[in-house]
Amino acid sequence: MELDSALEAPSREESSLSGELSPSALGQAFSKILHSLTRPEARRGNVKDVALKDLGDLIETTECDRLFEGSGARLCGMPETLGQVAKAVEKYAAPRKEEEGGGDGHSEVAEKAAKVGLMFLKLLGKVETAKNSLVGPAWQTGLHHLAGPVYIFAITHSLEQPWTTPRSREVAREVLTLLLQVTECSSVAVFLRGENEDEKGSLSVILGLLKPDLNKESWKNNPAIKHVFSWTLQQVTRPWLSQHLERVLPASLLISDDYQTENKILGVHCLHHIVLNVAVLLCLLDLFPILEKTLHWKGDGARPTTHCDEVLQLILTHMEPEHRLLLRRTYARNLPAFVKRLGILTVRHLKRLERVIIGYLEVYDGPEEEARLKILETLKLVMQHTWPRVSCRLVVLLKALLKLICDVARDPNLTPESVKSALLQEATDCLILLDHCSQGRVKGLLAKIPQSCEDRKVVNCIRKVQQVSEGAPYDGT
Repeated sequence: MELDSALEAPSREESSLSGELSPSALGQAFSKILHSLTRPEARRGNVKDVALKDLGDLIETTECDRLFEGSGARLCGMPETLGQVAKAVEKYAAPRKEEEGGGDGHSEVAEKAAKVGLMFLKLLGKVETAKNSLVGPAWQTGLHHLAGPVYIFAITHSLEQPWTTPRSREVAREVLTLLLQVTECSSVAVFLRGENEDEKGSLSVILGLLKPDLNKESWKNNPAIKHVFSWTLQQVTRPWLSQHLERVLPASLLISDDYQTENKILGVHCLHHIVLNVAVLLCLLDLFPILEKTLHWKGDGARPTTHCDEVLQLILTHMEPEHRLLLRRTYARNLPAFVKRLGILTVRHLKRLERVIIGYLEVYDGPEEEARLKILETLKLVMQHTWPRVSCRLVVLLKALLKLICDVARDPNLTPESVKSALLQEATDCLILLDHCSQGRVKGLLAKIPQSCEDRKVVNCIRKVQQVSEGAPYDGT
């Protein structure tokens, strides 16, 4: 389709200036270009190439007030039409499935990307001009529809990937730079999340555009989608990421659940970023019933692994080597809820939980002792839900709890007495539960301690355990 033939000689009434299209003809031209870009591949492979050239010519010769503002009824939907055209052009330059492309296919994609990038630079240039010449929200409306597709194109082709070349990456980065300039954003992060918590960024729009290509059936049709999603996700941190949890979590789990190691790693990185930056990690537990609604145990064989299992495994993996107190507190704070949710299925994670619990009980956590208190709460829940498997861990858990009680009783730090009392109380409750799980063996192992120990606080804890074990009333559990 050539531009001149598509417009078929506009009449004198339709043309207000020599060589300039009337509103109706301009709308018709964009619609025809959009039709050519979105139609199935024709036998002649150059139909979309010609449409792209026509689009570039049309943008270059049309004044910005014609693109973003006008009095004609046909122009009322021009910003939306431009947005649809931008989406179609982004799809035109997107890489295909790996098995459908190969080396030649990648070079073709890079060539298309360079051409599309130049076209987007022209279009954003028009927006920049319109900002300085138009009064009213017309250019802002146009930019709202353009920003999402332009961003996805820029990220797709600016990252170093098999379908990019130095030239295509250079053009894509120029597009991203101009997009940030036009939107008056100092960084990609600001563009996505907004300048502050109250300002709405473009992340919702971007995720909405990516969503059709990020489901189980379609996400491998475009090899760039997972990288655009992952890279975009990494730019948004707390507190902004929390409000988008429902949209970013399913895609992250989908990628991490793939059989290819490369995708598993990418998905785990996404999940790790979510865990670290979602202010309320417990929101994950509210989403799991939705994500797992198709998983039903029929009683034959082992229960299927759930998303809750996967996230808990990820959390424990990062908890074990973590030495930064702030992160240790964050992890520990959310651990009890996962144990409650899994219930008896927590047995799947007992070995790693045991290592994490013992490791965290050994480390002083500061005056408030938040991490150790939450770990003790977790231990109580673990013993309640998995009591048949606890007795074989009696010795190692008993040693860890007694060491904690002795450390707290003799604590030379400026820990408030109320915090020390809370720690001793929780540790005592754990010893009582441990005694129940081991059919009274704890009481026997502790029998001689009051005779040899001189620390009053330690002895008091031991005696409480013995009293409850012997049937005396105790309101600690």
